[in-house]
Amino acid sequence: MKFNELKISEDLLSGIDAFNFETMTEIQAKSIPVALSGKDLLACSQTGSGKTAAFLIPVMEKISGLSGDGIKSLIICPTREICMQTEEQVSGLGYFTGTSCIAIYGGNDQDGFSRQKAALTNGVDVVVATPGRLISHLSLGYVKTEDLKFLVLDEADEMLDMGFYDDIINIISYLPHKRQTLMFSATMPDAIRKLASKILYQPEILDLNFSKPAEEIDQKVYLVYEKDKASILANILYSYKGQRIIIFAGTKINVSKVSSHLRMIGIKNTAINSSFSQQERNEKMLDFKNGKTDIVVTTNLLARGIDIDDVNLIVNYDIPDKAEDYVHRI
Repeated sequence: MKFNELKISEDLLSGIDAFNFETMTEIQAKSIPVALSGKDLLACSQTGSGKTAAFLIPVMEKISGLSGDGIKSLIICPTREICMQTEEQVSGLGYFTGTSCIAIYGGNDQDGFSRQKAALTNGVDVVVATPGRLISHLSLGYVKTEDLKFLVLDEADEMLDMGFYDDIINIISYLPHKRQTLMFSATMPDAIRKLASKILYQPEILDLNFSKPAEEIDQKVYLVYEKDKASILANILYSYKGQRIIIFAGTKINVSKVSSHLRMIGIKNTAINSSFSQQERNEKMLDFKNGKTDIVVTTNLLARGIDIDDVNLIVNYDIPDKAEDYVHRI
């Protein structure tokens, strides 16, 4: 199904066209009509399947032209990186519709908190937020939620893994009971179904997750001793010289060790983990996206929801603890 077959505004279609979106993915083709119909939705689909556009397009279509100064749509994400990326997509898709958006997340300075407060006080169409920072604002009493029509939980399973269940329930207590709720997840464990039963009303359920990587990905396994991993990694990287590579290590310490070793043998790379400030992480990610850096060494920080095109090689230097994390990485 083509995006131009949707019964949505020309302004939003122009934004979709600017992203060079033409044919919908399976999750988009099945979830967008449901969301446009006004029903609650629980959708499960593997990472990289286009879930973000699947909820942004119907939400942005339905809030267009709504009156009121308060928040029209709230999107809750597990991490700052996903939060910022989603804000970028709202801004791009909404360029012709005039949809306003702000990302709300922790880890920034007092000026950042003040800017967030000003936007929440004055009113904004779409808020994309991490749970902890959003609760900080809600508890202070100035967030305008009376006009809210849509709630979206993105990467819901990841948020539950991070211990945000109680925070999500707390946030929902501030929201109007009459709203449309969309819940997107990469997996469908019992905890997700439990949360859905509490916050969704007679939802449509779409389970498109097969718990496996996309079929077009070529996978290889190297059985090696720990002491040989660094040298074998170097040999692999030499054969991919000049191509875009992400190396996943299990801990921040291992990220530093791998990154330092590669630099010592002349392989340029950049390390990204939670020890770096948000600004540093943003700059490193931008360099990678723009081709200034070919190799990134990171933790699972980049495994979920981060949209990076034209990556040629993913290396799991350390095997993740859960099979789902492996799928998200690649």
